[in-house]
Amino acid sequence: MSGKNICIIGAGIGGLTAGALLTKKGYNVKIFERELLIGGRALSFNMSDLTLEEYKSILTRFNMNIPFSVPDLDIIFNKKMFDGYKLDLGYHTIGGGSTSKIGEVLSVLGKNVDFFNSHIGFIDGNRVSTRFLSWFDRVMILPKILRLLFASERIMTQLDTVSMTETIKKYGQGKMKLILEIFSRSITTVNNLDRISTGEMFRAQKNLYKRSRPVGYPRGGLSNITQQLAEYIIENGGEIHLGKPINKIIIKNNKATGVFIDDEEHNFDVIISDILVKDFFKLTNESDFPKEYVKNLKSLTGTSSLCAFYSLKKINSLFIGKTFHFIERNIGVDGNDAVGMIDMMTAMKDSGLTSNSDHIIQSYIICSPDETKNKEILEKLKKLLDKNLETLIPDFHEQLNWAIYPLVWHLDGVAKTIDNLKPEIKTPIQNLYLVGDCVKAPGIGITCAVTSAVQLVSII
Repeated sequence: MSGKNICIIGAGIGGLTAGALLTKKGYNVKIFERELLIGGRALSFNMSDLTLEEYKSILTRFNMNIPFSVPDLDIIFNKKMFDGYKLDLGYHTIGGGSTSKIGEVLSVLGKNVDFFNSHIGFIDGNRVSTRFLSWFDRVMILPKILRLLFASERIMTQLDTVSMTETIKKYGQGKMKLILEIFSRSITTVNNLDRISTGEMFRAQKNLYKRSRPVGYPRGGLSNITQQLAEYIIENGGEIHLGKPINKIIIKNNKATGVFIDDEEHNFDVIISDILVKDFFKLTNESDFPKEYVKNLKSLTGTSSLCAFYSLKKINSLFIGKTFHFIERNIGVDGNDAVGMIDMMTAMKDSGLTSNSDHIIQSYIICSPDETKNKEILEKLKKLLDKNLETLIPDFHEQLNWAIYPLVWHLDGVAKTIDNLKPEIKTPIQNLYLVGDCVKAPGIGITCAVTSAVQLVSII
């Protein structure tokens, strides 16, 4: 046993992964989470257990609200239309599914989560394809894909400051152009191709192209993953304290020595933060850090999206278990075009998200943080989500039980773009580290958070 005492601030997917892996290494791990639920944004809950006020409160604390619902949200709760349903906080799929980074970590821990895995389809106006790439497409772009798969990290690094706009102008032809336009946006949750880093996008696509079914979703919702991680931590001597916010990180002589909890000092050998970096200086004094470090962290921006959960009585069985991309051209958003996805893995009968015979569909369309404040744009995006679902299910209005449209003002940690230089896992302060989708680590969203935790363990 190492004997080192480790404090992890936040029980998000990054904090829980770090906690589980460090517990496995023999460290004494204590996780402190301000919420009464584990998971951070990788959160799912039984809607039957929540009141309208509780649901709204949770959404607000995670920078979200419900601008649209059918019927009104208060009617849905009053008539108990959510009873039997389990919903995630917002839209999530996991790149690689069962063969993803989180799948690897769970395997190392001796834990198992059953994933649905899906091919990617495409909605093109009124036409639907259950395979984004036909066999002919694969043959035509295979040489380009192979160059991508075997590109060295040195080349990827050179492409980090090259925008996708530039890359598409040089290399984007035919279906390859569509791939670069759509996947770069959906991977980063950013519509503006001028901001998207070619290097980062290629790293993410490299992992996706290695798998025949590039996206996955855990049976029973995201909480199935976080629960497995939490169980491992507790079973192996670690501690998770819910409803226990950290008041302050104690830094003395450029070294993190402990934290304040309920105004009481607790000493630790290592402190790991899994909170949004935009909130990092609420727990620390800016004067303890180099000015450039403070300036960079405070300049980082997140991403946003309008999501939708639809409950339907019937669905065309041809589409159940599949995931579809769509792109809406020239709609006047940042980047001009907007990309979204409609996921029907959650519509499978054994998804574990509904106790009755109905189906759940989750979807989203990308927008910018500024656009979340524009009612006209939001109404347009809602109509586009409905329009693309209607392409798949022409009678979806007749089959609809209810629909809610969660709006995320600040999604995950930090947008992985050219103008956002994510901080390193190791901070300038000794014994103080960062994990989550806010730091410099391969992958996007959940994958970035998990990978950062894996790298953290090797650093410590």
